[in-house]
Amino acid sequence: MTATSAPAWTLGDIPDQTGRTILVTGTTQGGLGHHTALELARRGGRVVLAGRSADKIDGTESAILGEVPGAVLEKLVVDLADLGSVRTAAAAAGELGPIDVIINNAGVMAPPYRRTGDGLESQMATNHFGPFLLTGLLLPQLVSSGDARVVTVSSNMHRSARHAPTWDPRTERRYHRWSVYSETKLANLLFTFELDRRAREKGLPLHALAAHPGFSGTHLAANGQFGRGRGGVASILDAAVKAVSQSAHAGAWPSLMAATADLPGSTYVGPSGLGQMSGTPQIVTARSLAHDVDVQRQLWELSEQTVGLSWP
Repeated sequence: MTATSAPAWTLGDIPDQTGRTILVTGTTQGGLGHHTALELARRGGRVVLAGRSADKIDGTESAILGEVPGAVLEKLVVDLADLGSVRTAAAAAGELGPIDVIINNAGVMAPPYRRTGDGLESQMATNHFGPFLLTGLLLPQLVSSGDARVVTVSSNMHRSARHAPTWDPRTERRYHRWSVYSETKLANLLFTFELDRRAREKGLPLHALAAHPGFSGTHLAANGQFGRGRGGVASILDAAVKAVSQSAHAGAWPSLMAATADLPGSTYVGPSGLGQMSGTPQIVTARSLAHDVDVQRQLWELSEQTVGLSWP
């Protein structure tokens, strides 16, 4: 499907989600995850709101219930930068039963340098290693759904990565925040394509897809630069981003298409406008490095060693 061969995809194309359980990470109110969860709940899905703090999840829950009073919502506290927190959350998620879709939406963008308690740089921990571990731990619940989908949110910034991050993640390296961000977004695609291939080889009822939101007006840039989305200079940056970008609601459309449309595994979805910055979603292409099978395998094996889980 291309923009010229099929009608533009819209929210009206989302089928009824009744009876499906969808876990969405990074559901801070006003962000991509919030709007992704909102539209899935609006169509009857049982949506698991996963986030770093109970207070933030509560705020998103209230906002969704304000628009969809009958929404079926669950809550899961998880800090993806903390592998222990991921394991605890995965154990708690066992109560959910089969999971039809995981949308790995949570991420951080270009924060100051920080090492996590696991010895990992915070962007790689949050954007790649945490989602890798969470998805792996929840694999039995995904498989038990009979037709699972894993959607991971990448970025057009993956094209700026000079290298794939296949070195020892606990080795100290010179930190360039935007370079590392680009590497994490490339890692999202390498993970997606390798997961989809491994699932096919093992005959698992699971497809992995990726999406990117284009240039969307979220708090991500301000949070990365200043550790907050509002207040002082953070508010100025946040307002500047929103003035020149599409809305967070529109930015959620590619994730929603990837999660619900009849698409094959390894599909990548992004905006259809100029430079893929905005517009209705369509199938897009990733750079050639993201499709390098050897690099995909290297990152996967490195990730297994890093988080202490071999799967699938």
